Amino acid sequence: MSERIWTAGLVVIGDEILSGRTQDKNVAQIAAWLNVQGIRLAEARIVPDVEPAIVEAVNALRARNDYLFTTGGIGPTHDDITVDAIAAALGVGVTHHPKAVAVLERYYASRGGATEARLRMARVPEGADLIENRVSGAPGIRIGNIFIMAGVPHITAGMLDALTGTLEGGRPVVSRTIGCWVAESEVADLLREAERAHADDEGGVAIGSYPFFREGRVGANFVVRSPDEALVAATIADLVQRLEADGRTVVMDGI
Repeated sequence: MSERIWTAGLVVIGDEILSGRTQDKNVAQIAAWLNVQGIRLAEARIVPDVEPAIVEAVNALRARNDYLFTTGGIGPTHDDITVDAIAAALGVGVTHHPKAVAVLERYYASRGGATEARLRMARVPEGADLIENRVSGAPGIRIGNIFIMAGVPHITAGMLDALTGTLEGGRPVVSRTIGCWVAESEVADLLREAERAHADDEGGVAIGSYPFFREGRVGANFVVRSPDEALVAATIADLVQRLEADGRTVVMDGI
């Protein structure tokens, strides 16, 4: 029986991401965090601050993954509509969470008070729980398999830290890298054959190829991934042997 693979989807919400004014960093940090939890980030979408777009993305990705994460759109301003959109996607109302109100009142007691705008950050879909935010007070939100998180990367990181160890997952994916000064097209068949040779082994294996142009010549790094560390080692050894037999010089740990 094949090993259970746990997956997550991610919806990055914000006009500022799509316009290029802000560079997203959350995809990489959430993917890395999920891997440690034994969960694979299967897909990610970037959508604008438009309710129908958020609703469609949330419903699509939550239906085909074990977990769904969203980032952005939970601040104090009028265009922060993520909570309303997710409530609409789930067919529930929006309410002020009493614990979130208390947290914000404490946090802003010496910062000008918990204004009506600031208390918008206590709004949650009905039935939701909170994700602790040790950085800026305003909590994240968990409802069902959906995790609603801040868009600011260091605040997102704090929320992920609060969730560490609380999600069910499988074995973390292990990866190792080797590199060659070669055009990937010249070794594409070799890579495919190496992956197929280990595809039926326990845990499965994947080989990714990442070409580059550097120092006036082309090269590529090859990343082997699997939940099984021994399988990764065996596949790396096999791949090195195949490349060297093809006359290639292999650089361990990549170029």
